[in-house]
Amino acid sequence: MPYEWTRKPSSTDPNWRLSLWPYRSLLRKHFVAFMGATAGFTLLPLLALLGTGAVWFILPFVLLVFSGLWYAIEISYDQGTVLEELHVDDTMAYLVRQSPRGDHQTWRANRYWVTIELHPKGGPVENYITLRGGDRTVELGAFLDVDERARLYSEIQGAFRGPI
Repeated sequence: MPYEWTRKPSSTDPNWRLSLWPYRSLLRKHFVAFMGATAGFTLLPLLALLGTGAVWFILPFVLLVFSGLWYAIEISYDQGTVLEELHVDDTMAYLVRQSPRGDHQTWRANRYWVTIELHPKGGPVENYITLRGGDRTVELGAFLDVDERARLYSEIQGAFRGPI
């Protein structure tokens, strides 16, 4: 699950924290194995051409494909560094979003006036979650899966009302 309750709400402590991040299908520790297998399968057809001049014609294209794949995966890793943290204390709700560029965007509102809305079809993605409070409306977890956003919506509603 690409979100985690660091501190769950309870009847004795109304303070809680929720961290959200994009799902990673290829972890860094598996990146080396994937690229090694890709290099092996890409260079396998060149074994038949060893000792001929054709290998020097095809090799630059193989290297171009390999380096393009490496670059695309690196961009995917950079784009996936989004982190959203929702912290709620006795009186206030805070949302801090760290973008892939490292910028921090913050939002805060009185926790008793925060409205949590689920837009099943009306947002940029299905089951779009927004928090409205203060003078702004902010999105939450737009990078999550459709089912995860629906589950998160019910958990957050319960957390704002009381213990989960």
